[in-house]
Amino acid sequence: MKSIQVLLFFLLPYIYVSGQSSMDSLRQIWHSTNHEDSSRADALFDLIYDGYYFTYPDTAILLADSLIAFTNRTQLSQRMVDAFALKGYLHFRTGQYPEALETYRLGLARAEEIGYELGAATILLRTGYIYHDNEDLVRAISYYERSQKMFEEIQDSIGMSSIFNEFGSIYNSKGEYEKSLMYYQKAIVLNDSMGREDGNAPMLLNMGSVYHNQGEYDLALEHYQKGLAIYNRQNNKLDVASGLLGIGGILLDQDNYEEALEYLQKSLALSREVDDMQGMTTTLVTLGDMFRDQAKYSLSISYCKEALQIAQQLGDIGNQQYACDCLYQTYRQAGNIREALQYHEFMLEMEDSMQSEASTIKLQQMEFDRQVLEDSLLQVEKDLKVEMAHQAEIRQKEKNRNLALGSGFFFLLLSAGFFSRWRYVTRSKAIIEKEKQRSENLLLNILPAEIAEELKIKGKADARDFDLVSILFTDFKGYTAQSALLSAQELVEEINECFQAFDYICEKYEIEKIKTIGDAYMAAGGLPVPSDQSVTNTILAALEMQAFITNRIQEKKGRGEKGFEMRVGIHTGPVVAGIVGVKKFQYDVWGDTVNTASRMESNGSVGKVNISKSTYDLIKNDPQFAFEPRGKIFVKGKNEMEMWFVGKS
Repeated sequence: MKSIQVLLFFLLPYIYVSGQSSMDSLRQIWHSTNHEDSSRADALFDLIYDGYYFTYPDTAILLADSLIAFTNRTQLSQRMVDAFALKGYLHFRTGQYPEALETYRLGLARAEEIGYELGAATILLRTGYIYHDNEDLVRAISYYERSQKMFEEIQDSIGMSSIFNEFGSIYNSKGEYEKSLMYYQKAIVLNDSMGREDGNAPMLLNMGSVYHNQGEYDLALEHYQKGLAIYNRQNNKLDVASGLLGIGGILLDQDNYEEALEYLQKSLALSREVDDMQGMTTTLVTLGDMFRDQAKYSLSISYCKEALQIAQQLGDIGNQQYACDCLYQTYRQAGNIREALQYHEFMLEMEDSMQSEASTIKLQQMEFDRQVLEDSLLQVEKDLKVEMAHQAEIRQKEKNRNLALGSGFFFLLLSAGFFSRWRYVTRSKAIIEKEKQRSENLLLNILPAEIAEELKIKGKADARDFDLVSILFTDFKGYTAQSALLSAQELVEEINECFQAFDYICEKYEIEKIKTIGDAYMAAGGLPVPSDQSVTNTILAALEMQAFITNRIQEKKGRGEKGFEMRVGIHTGPVVAGIVGVKKFQYDVWGDTVNTASRMESNGSVGKVNISKSTYDLIKNDPQFAFEPRGKIFVKGKNEMEMWFVGKS
């Protein structure tokens, strides 16, 4: 029987407290422009957590993206960090570890930028969860210790309690039960000192798991029941189901099937009520194992098949394997060799998938640790070879055993082979579809969506004329001189940090990034889809870029470092836009407008946004802008041109 452990992460679900408003009320606040921006952000956060967090994580991620965009646009920086923390944990819950790491990286950078220590500590803690879940305990502990230091500095006892709980879980997984219990107890003492006894529920259930592992069933039941009492008072049905499952596991170990069935059925009913699909799967497999031990094969098969169906729906390979193992064992004991072999083969395929998935995650995580890339790849290759040899040996043993069953199974095995081939083709199609989606995402990262769609349909994208496009150029002053003072790595990191911020600003104002040339950045407003707001949005983007650089200079100055100063120039006029080349192609623009925009940048001033007369004429009546006329300035190849500095009024 598959052992049951109830190890709970002591999460900070969100940093500010959710209200008790109904879902409809939260939606109304979020969509209403009559409320303060902060109230709207809080409402959307609570809507995500209360309505979608536990049951519809994909929808929750999409809404979290909306929250990030809104908080960025309204400059609610702390809430933006909270939104990154929320989205990162949603990726973590759904097994998307690289996406979770990248989301946390962005959130941590913003938290450090604004000095939001609580947000930074929370993200460090949750980053530790990822490595903890992947059994990379060295990195997990590293992040926990960084988080712990910050929680101590800001005297956040809730955060410290969560750190102690994580250390307890690490020692529990390693079988060091005394140390595990010590850390759980430290977390409980800390909560008690704050009058937060209700925060002890996760530690109590985890302590129940420790005592269960040690075979101390009375103590395990006592702690499970204490934790359950708290969760019942909170009407936290999700965690009540976990506690009931833990008690059911103890009763099964004691062969008390009648009472175990009662607890497991209650756990299953609650998981169904809150749509906790993973909890349902674990409980269904446990029930299937229990009924097989009682020789109630039809019930066992029914529960395990339902578990397999849910696990397949979730894409949960681990629980698919457990469910297949349950079906294999049950059919074998029932004497149905044909069905047993089918699920045993499926179980081996799941083991292959788990190994492949684990290898993929390892490779993706290596991007975050380039210094050990070569050694890590060699280790992954070695692991894969060992696993492949192991699987080959298992399959050979299974073939020998099947041959011993006699020629009477020949046609049975043949049909199983056809069935296996069908499953192989189905799985291959799924892999191809996944790779196709990755390719399309990569294409959209290179080209505008409209151009990418035209390229897919026609195999090419025609160049187009645009009458009114605002071209934006940026350039760092004294780049060559300053770059000589930095190492290659420092230089690349500094430029990348700035250009990443510019990318985000372009996305915010719906203008198209064209390319970077050394330390120059080029973008265009009004293509590939013309817009009445393109000129205004381009100006706003330029002003925000300058504001970012100004703030960065001040931050670096405070650390005794020197940052790059920047000029920005904009000109509006007709251009031709299209795809360049057939290999490593890119979307580019041509025309005199591009050259003139470059002249606006080179004739501008540090910290300013310099615009041409044609751009000025289009926005001069916009009340949100203030203008500083510069008169006529000689421009190489253009004679004299009128220019203005533009800023916010």
